[in-house]
Amino acid sequence: MKKYPLFILILISIMNIKAQNSYKDEYQSLYKNLYEGAVPNAKVAENKQKTELNQWNTHFTTEISVPTIARFDPPEKLKNGTTVIICPGGGYWGTADKHEGSDVAKALNAWGVTAFVLRYRMPDTRTMIDPSVGPLQDAQQAIRWVRKNAKAWGLKENQIGIMGYSAGGHLAATATTHFQANADLSRRDSDGAVLDGISVRPDFSMLIYAVVSFKPDLAHKGSSDKLLGENPSFEKVHAFSNEEQVTPDTPPTFLVHSADDDAVPIGASLEFYKKCIQNKVPAEMHLYPKGGHGYGMDNKTTHDKWMDRLQNWLDSLGLLKK
Repeated sequence: MKKYPLFILILISIMNIKAQNSYKDEYQSLYKNLYEGAVPNAKVAENKQKTELNQWNTHFTTEISVPTIARFDPPEKLKNGTTVIICPGGGYWGTADKHEGSDVAKALNAWGVTAFVLRYRMPDTRTMIDPSVGPLQDAQQAIRWVRKNAKAWGLKENQIGIMGYSAGGHLAATATTHFQANADLSRRDSDGAVLDGISVRPDFSMLIYAVVSFKPDLAHKGSSDKLLGENPSFEKVHAFSNEEQVTPDTPPTFLVHSADDDAVPIGASLEFYKKCIQNKVPAEMHLYPKGGHGYGMDNKTTHDKWMDRLQNWLDSLGLLKK
């Protein structure tokens, strides 16, 4: 083992600490509480949220019991009024806030798109009455909150999309298919009535190596166990297998997946795409032979950039016009 002088070891240690804290220090102040008042479906519990580097050298926020959201604005001269709400992945254990969050937001800003990164609640019986619906409530509230404030922020109410990676892709797929009035869980009074008439339907959706389904042959078991428990009912599995929830009202969807993804089976994305075609929902899917899982914007196994494909797709829908 190579030996270093003490001052070099101290310097390396300081640099590692700074690297671990750099993301939190840079963007932490941007995150604001998602709900103005009480958080629905919440128990009184200590907030243990923390952001650190995980074993894959990824900035990761865990123990999220108070949902927050960060806004990333494009340069005013580029701003086109389109909005994307980003749900980073993390197996419903946490959120990979940088390479599936703020980095993506900055890339969208370069196209004139306003982006929001959502730190949704992690399913936990200690902090939620019904953990299975907590993340969906937060995604729906994010859509409602942006739509409610769109005019004041110079955004277009009918150009609000949702984007999700991995388990965040499951959340985005759930929001994409569970937006009807009876499925709007984000803001209800004590009698269960929706408090306002603001739609929580996203206008378009982007599912990136998304979990999508909880069927045994298609699911990422860790995400399913975390959200629904280890022995969920058939009804719960069906409800959260989002390929089964696609209808003609499902918004246009863009999908990306790799065939060698050994964490989340590609079959779920294929099934979702197939159901979109059957229901005449505009959908575009990009499949790569390699890439694995969790690569964010950069699949290093190919020169083709799926973000370029996404930009073309958004442009084809008229979403990049000022």
